[in-house]
Amino acid sequence: MKKGVLEMCILAIISREEVYASDIIERLKKENLIVVEGTLYPMLSRLKKAGHLDHFWLESQAGPPRKYYKLTPSGEEFLNQLTESWNTMVQSVSGLTSKKSKQ
Repeated sequence: MKKGVLEMCILAIISREEVYASDIIERLKKENLIVVEGTLYPMLSRLKKAGHLDHFWLESQAGPPRKYYKLTPSGEEFLNQLTESWNTMVQSVSGLTSKKSKQ
């Protein structure tokens, strides 16, 4: 379950703008979702192989060129599916854990 949620969060970050991998890690950390590079890079690679991401290189003034990621149309559709599933699950769990839920 955590992998799916992490994929959804990564795709959501990339859907807002084209980003560099370290930017993704920083945004996840800001939301208390700690991810190390050893987790992120294989996931980015899987998402790219699945056709959900594309990448391009940009020159950096601070060092070597950087690889930036962007969503493909397939990635946008996949993010929508993940988001719908997430919202359904949140509603279901909330219904089960609500103190006022009927038994």
